[in-house]
Amino acid sequence: MADAGVQAYDFLHLMRFAKIVFTVAGVYGVLVLVPQYFFEERIGRDFPPPITHPEHFYGFIGVALAWQILFFVIARDPVRMRPAMIPAILEKLAFGIAAPILFMQGRVPAAVCGFGIVDLVLAALFFVAMLRTPEPAK
Repeated sequence: MADAGVQAYDFLHLMRFAKIVFTVAGVYGVLVLVPQYFFEERIGRDFPPPITHPEHFYGFIGVALAWQILFFVIARDPVRMRPAMIPAILEKLAFGIAAPILFMQGRVPAAVCGFGIVDLVLAALFFVAMLRTPEPAK
């Protein structure tokens, strides 16, 4: 009987890590992305040139926000949503790799590189969460 209690504790402990990581990532993403809807002109002014293709700008924000919703869904049931962790990791790597490379080329400011590094950290945490989350029962 004690083994069942230990196993249940271990399972809940593993799930807690994934739940926290994906919830924090979702909250962070929403907090960083939503204000951008209101700063198109300011971004163009502070980081010239002005945005010339607003459909790409707003499309990026919308798609990125959709990913934050997926992070919340993963956080609610990490075992069932474990397969979705793979594209979540890739989503974080896409910007996390590009931003530092663009910074080293002098094409984006240091702040953008910083956000890219945050995405690399989140990608690593997502990977750890995936490794610690048991596969769904078949």
